[in-house]
Amino acid sequence: MERATFPAIVTAVNAETEAVNSYELSAIGTGTLPVFSAGSHVDLHLGNGMVRSYSIVNCQSERHRYVIGVHRDAAGRGGSRFVHDSLHIGETVTLSGPRNNFPLHEDAHHTVLIGGGIGITPLLAMMTRLSKLGRPYEAYYVARTRSRAPFLKWIDELRESAGADIRVSFNHEVPDTRLDIASIVRSAPDDAHLYCCGPSSMLEAFKVATARRSAEFVHLEHFRSAEEPTRERGFQVELTRSGVRLDVEPGQSILDVLIQAGIDVAFSCEQGICGTCEVAVLDGVPDHRDTYLTPVEREKNTSLMICCSRSISDRLVLDL
Repeated sequence: MERATFPAIVTAVNAETEAVNSYELSAIGTGTLPVFSAGSHVDLHLGNGMVRSYSIVNCQSERHRYVIGVHRDAAGRGGSRFVHDSLHIGETVTLSGPRNNFPLHEDAHHTVLIGGGIGITPLLAMMTRLSKLGRPYEAYYVARTRSRAPFLKWIDELRESAGADIRVSFNHEVPDTRLDIASIVRSAPDDAHLYCCGPSSMLEAFKVATARRSAEFVHLEHFRSAEEPTRERGFQVELTRSGVRLDVEPGQSILDVLIQAGIDVAFSCEQGICGTCEVAVLDGVPDHRDTYLTPVEREKNTSLMICCSRSISDRLVLDL
């Protein structure tokens, strides 16, 4: 499935830390960009054929630009390195989206935001939105050191302009200031909406701390898959609309096989995080390896992420 794309121009590049750059992607001429809401991400189509999703940092009322933060990941698959090395002011880029898998509940009586490292990016847009609406919230931001914490200037501006309750700690500089997520969650009102985005250790602590809370008040977003895809067993996929059957061998993903067969499918992160490659399952039992579907959605076995998930059954019938 083709995703509608549109152009934007790089109008600013700023080094937030040694490893994180922010990029301002602006509408061309006097135009506007598609509407987004706090928590949204936009897909950046890179010139080398990759597509990567990045959270939009700036305020949703700004229709002329998206600001994204990109952490240069030396252990990644090349997308962030390509952005850092190749995106310069004045260049035209191709975007699609925006989409929001991590939406803000603007009418919440109270909101708690917890971010770690580059995971602060979607939360910044939420802080700005809540500040503009005059809604009560508290935010916690932890990084290893001040020099590795992006967007500190943005946070300082929110504190000054809106009097925002944002607490920042650097756990490698002052070890006894490590974030006590369990205590934060215990102190939050029962009807507070809680959001967390950051490294897997932070997300696991957040899951444990919020386990007894109603799921409708708990929200988290991954930047990297929590599970490695299983690739040790082959199986067959049957595509009902295409009328073909394909073998998925050990070491291959369903997505790999579909692309090799010339099947047009949408995908982005290739880690089971963004939900772009979700496909309906008509028969068979998926082996879910994503972090996008909820536990309830996984149990239904009505869809899977073809970039990372595989099959428990010998055959998987997909609506493609």
